[in-house]
Amino acid sequence: MNSLILQTAVRYLLPLLLLFSVFVFGRGHNEPGGGFVGGLIAAAAYALYAIAYDTRAARQILPIEPRLLIGFGLLLALCSGMLGVANDRPFMTGQWYAFALPGWGKIELGAPLFFDAGVYLVVLGVSLTIIFALAEE
Repeated sequence: MNSLILQTAVRYLLPLLLLFSVFVFGRGHNEPGGGFVGGLIAAAAYALYAIAYDTRAARQILPIEPRLLIGFGLLLALCSGMLGVANDRPFMTGQWYAFALPGWGKIELGAPLFFDAGVYLVVLGVSLTIIFALAEE
């Protein structure tokens, strides 16, 4: 599609949609959202870019191949489940680790966050693989 208005709008919308997907991902543990919805929003942003320009241009701005995102996401989700096993607990047991960063204070990272990040990557990778395959036909 050669719409100047759409191409101009997408240049501004893509970063905003990606930022919004990270926001939705980050608040997913306490309110609606999470890795699945955040991944869908990010995939929609790239799909909109592919509609405005073409699939080749959308693949060029994506820093990694979508199939690799699937693999990394599955590996991250598996590793987050193994954190419980490493601490003599059942698989997928929530584990939290607290540490202090200078200037930030105390930060707690947990296995559910890493699992959600894995879901985010898998959903983004699967969605983009399907969208790009259909758009290239």
